[in-house]
Amino acid sequence: MENQRLILFAALMFVVFLLWQNWLEFQAKKHPPPAPTAASAPAGPTAPGGGTVPVPGQDVPSAAAGVIPGSQALGGGQRVHVTTDLFEIEIDTVGGDLRQAGLRTYPDSVQRPDQPFLLLKDTGPDLFIAQSGLVALNNGPAPNHYATFVPERTEYRLADGQDTLEVRLNWSDPSGVKAVKTYTFHRGSFLVDVSQRIENGSSEPWQGGQYRQFQRTPPKVVSSYFGSGVITYTGAVVSTPEQRYEKISFDQIAKKELNQTVKDGWVAMIQHYFLGAWVPNSGEAEEFYTKAVGNNRYLVGMRGGVQTVPPGATGDFRTRLFVGPKLADELSKIAPNLQLTVDYGMLTIIAEPLFWLLKAIHWVVGNWGWAIIFLTVLIKLAFYKLSETSYRSMANMRRLAPELGRLKELYGDDKQKMNQAMMDMYKKEKVNPLGGCLPILVQIPVFIALYWVLVESVQLRQAPFMLWIKDMSIPDPYYVLPLIMGVTMFVQQKLSPAPPDPVQAKVMMALPVVFTFMFLWFPAGLVLYWVVNNILSIAQQWVITKRVESGADAAALKAKEKSGAGSVMGEQAKKLLTLAKQVLPDQKNSGKRKK
Repeated sequence: MENQRLILFAALMFVVFLLWQNWLEFQAKKHPPPAPTAASAPAGPTAPGGGTVPVPGQDVPSAAAGVIPGSQALGGGQRVHVTTDLFEIEIDTVGGDLRQAGLRTYPDSVQRPDQPFLLLKDTGPDLFIAQSGLVALNNGPAPNHYATFVPERTEYRLADGQDTLEVRLNWSDPSGVKAVKTYTFHRGSFLVDVSQRIENGSSEPWQGGQYRQFQRTPPKVVSSYFGSGVITYTGAVVSTPEQRYEKISFDQIAKKELNQTVKDGWVAMIQHYFLGAWVPNSGEAEEFYTKAVGNNRYLVGMRGGVQTVPPGATGDFRTRLFVGPKLADELSKIAPNLQLTVDYGMLTIIAEPLFWLLKAIHWVVGNWGWAIIFLTVLIKLAFYKLSETSYRSMANMRRLAPELGRLKELYGDDKQKMNQAMMDMYKKEKVNPLGGCLPILVQIPVFIALYWVLVESVQLRQAPFMLWIKDMSIPDPYYVLPLIMGVTMFVQQKLSPAPPDPVQAKVMMALPVVFTFMFLWFPAGLVLYWVVNNILSIAQQWVITKRVESGADAAALKAKEKSGAGSVMGEQAKKLLTLAKQVLPDQKNSGKRKK
């Protein structure tokens, strides 16, 4: 197979990969998950003797309980406002739900640096809230996420020098059963401790368990086909010892509910850069569940085991809630495999070392743009020999291009004879037609892994580079980098051998235009990598091409000189032979006369 065809194939495969990703996003927008109409109750945790603790009969409250008909907004009661060094939180007294969570260290946009990014919110099309509650056996009294709590205060703020902040919500029943739900926030941490205490003031034992869940709607539809140029997963994720990381899309939730008993796992709702995760205490058995409910909402959650609280005693239910960015180092300390929510896909084994190296470079240079540049240089150095082999092969193929054109004219449509002549020429010139493509194919997994590193790294979100680029995670606002990238691809095409097939040649020349158009919507950090990689490749390819061409010219000159010297020596030998033939007969005749 011709070298050019393999290069074309590799390039087209990468284009197809990117287009396929965008097509999936387009289809998801065109055919959103079906909006469920029923809202039956999921089963509850197993009770002694084989009974079950039922979760509340409606997973989405009725209109009387606070849902605004025809709206995605949730109703509720009074709001409790909590401010820490990392959070701006709103907790609703109905259910004690965590309704809003603004991340103070992650602004909403570069244009609004003082506005925290709202990860959890109960308004707008992207509803995403964290709920928890207790359910008793046999319809006993317990505060679920429809119960109304009474807050001790409505305003909380983490003071200077204060490391923890507790927010308490109280609930009571006429039977004498009381409950206290407590959120404990920690300075410098996105991990929140959540506890629910039952105080049994009744005359009967209380039996029940806790549940925790996320409720959200699918992400809103973006009008642009390419959108931001990248596609990341938004939906539910569960982790078990048997399957460390399993995505459960909204479509899957609508088709089939999950019901699985797990020990030492977690459930989460993730999106680009951020996630919410419920993490139980180590060693506790939990029942994981998913459910599609009304108003196009979806649940993922867990139910714990049953506790019995005698009269006059108390029972505690504890869990942990993470609401924040996908920082792999921090997530790995919270729960096993939680760092996998930084989703690099199938090439995680390559992507993780690349990200570690990128972070190390950033620690030195202090700028993520320059870190990408230096990482690109290091990758080019690592693949220098492979690239050298590839470019040397390309240069040799370019040198033989005129001869290939002559063979095509000579053999016309007789491809068999033409291919045989080409193979003979490659053998004679000691050129491997595959030498230019195979090194490129080896590097493709690294390039794709780095693609996902740059896409998934929350560290690049709103990270400035220089001049007009204020955010490495969004497209270049003036499209300068994509245009430079297109020019560098065009220069590379000129340095590479032109395919003998006119159709292939036209397709190859169109690739810079296609890539430039696609990269207009890609994050600036990713385009920066391609620009630097192309510039380094052009420099290396130009040097190697000049060396090969200079070496070929020198070899041709030497062969010509050798051929010229040989022809001179041949003429002299012919003259000497002729003279010898003339002399020898004269000597023979002279001998005869003497006799």
